[in-house]
Amino acid sequence: MDDQTTGFPANDQTTSQSARCLASPSTRSHQGAWGIFNRGDGSAAGFGPVKMYGTEPWAEDWSALRDPCNRKDPLDALKHIALNDSGAIWLSFSGETRLRNWFDSRPDFGAYRNNDSGRFTIRNLYGADLHLGSHVRLFGQIVNGDAAGWDGFGYGPTYRKGIDLQQAFVEFTGRAWGAQNGFIFGRQEFLDAPAYMLSNRQTPNLPISWDGFRAYSIWPRIRVDAFDFVQTNDTHLGPQDFKDTENYDNRLYGVDVTLAPPDFKAFGGKGWSFLDLFYIGYKLSGHPAAVSTITATAAGSTTRNNFGVRWHGMAGPVEFSFGGIYQGGVFHYADSEQTRNVNAFAINTSLAYRFHCTSWRPSLGIQTDAYSGGGANRKTGSLGTYIEPFGPNTNYIDTTTYLTGSNLVGVAPFFDFSPLSIMKLELKYPFYWRENTNDAVYSYFLSGRYEFPRSLRGGFIGMAPQASMTLQIGRHLTWAQYVARFMTSRAVDRAGGSSSTYYQSNFIFRF
Repeated sequence: MDDQTTGFPANDQTTSQSARCLASPSTRSHQGAWGIFNRGDGSAAGFGPVKMYGTEPWAEDWSALRDPCNRKDPLDALKHIALNDSGAIWLSFSGETRLRNWFDSRPDFGAYRNNDSGRFTIRNLYGADLHLGSHVRLFGQIVNGDAAGWDGFGYGPTYRKGIDLQQAFVEFTGRAWGAQNGFIFGRQEFLDAPAYMLSNRQTPNLPISWDGFRAYSIWPRIRVDAFDFVQTNDTHLGPQDFKDTENYDNRLYGVDVTLAPPDFKAFGGKGWSFLDLFYIGYKLSGHPAAVSTITATAAGSTTRNNFGVRWHGMAGPVEFSFGGIYQGGVFHYADSEQTRNVNAFAINTSLAYRFHCTSWRPSLGIQTDAYSGGGANRKTGSLGTYIEPFGPNTNYIDTTTYLTGSNLVGVAPFFDFSPLSIMKLELKYPFYWRENTNDAVYSYFLSGRYEFPRSLRGGFIGMAPQASMTLQIGRHLTWAQYVARFMTSRAVDRAGGSSSTYYQSNFIFRF
């Protein structure tokens, strides 16, 4: 008697399984069921970029591995472990170990020290994702990190960490009103903002996380996300285990709406795009909220209201992104009742042409950024200095991390190509100016202004030719290297700054 489902003899299980596996598709991308929002790197869905592995492991969908035919890697056995007969309850494990080392010849233009410095860090992120049916999941992730080096500097609690809880949340999902809906409550990482505004903080070793909730709804061409968080307090002294709590002084909240306009044709190819409309609010106190003064900084607290728009996508061989943010709000001085209004902005664009029909598939483009400054050297009037306090993608603005997105204009031609299928090379040549010459130069690492020994005159800061290489060594190992020479302007040199050579290497294992 033949099996009515397969058409193969019922007692020939080996033959049946083999034939079924040959017919079964191989799942190579593990994006969620977000439809059109999975285009590009998948970040338009609101959970960060997702390909084989995502920035956030809980944003990956490994449900296809329920079928053994889709398991192509030895570690796939850890990505889907059925816990009941029906497979409705299942567990997925994830992990990342990253080894990173730096070299700086004159860190932060010599403002921090004038000696060559080498630093080394290691971090581990390991998590478990428990699915209780199709509507409830529990995710937990632990973290630890350490740091060493010669003539190192700047190591703080976010570099050295005992074992602690990086993420721990419950998510409820379901369909209603024609949309896929979700509610996530607990400690989590958040990436539903442009990379030039918010990331999960890669440079200080330990990613930033948040405590609170987010609720989302995703229709075929509309996505809505609302959130309200307080920052996880991961700055306690000493590598003590499970000491992270909540930092109610720093908050992140807002709403993001993403629209997927109709597809179009352009430059002889297919075009598609996303339009992001968002409001993101910050509440800050302590060092991240301090404002520049004539000689140093003034302590206080601030509320920043960011109203932004971004249009990005592909038009045939052209990749584009155009974004603008207006940042309003208020600053409260710590030593008085005095307040000042905030009136700042950021404009970020990127335009590139991909030569699809050419060997190595090169891309040639230009990136421009403008972050407002002004008003910081007064005690009254509006503050015009834009701030981005929650760890922007440092490779976006400045690979060396010597600069950050405050009182800054950057113009960066770039060229990338892939001489091998496992290798990507990128060359970039950014030029930097102060947006307002009456305001300071600001550092990502120092989280504030540079205090040069002498007055800084002129607007040009310098240029930083740089190169990067990413090598994908199999499915689980990545080696990424960055090298740059930051050549400071004569004005910065006269003020007491210094040019610097920078190198960074990252060896990453993930599953």
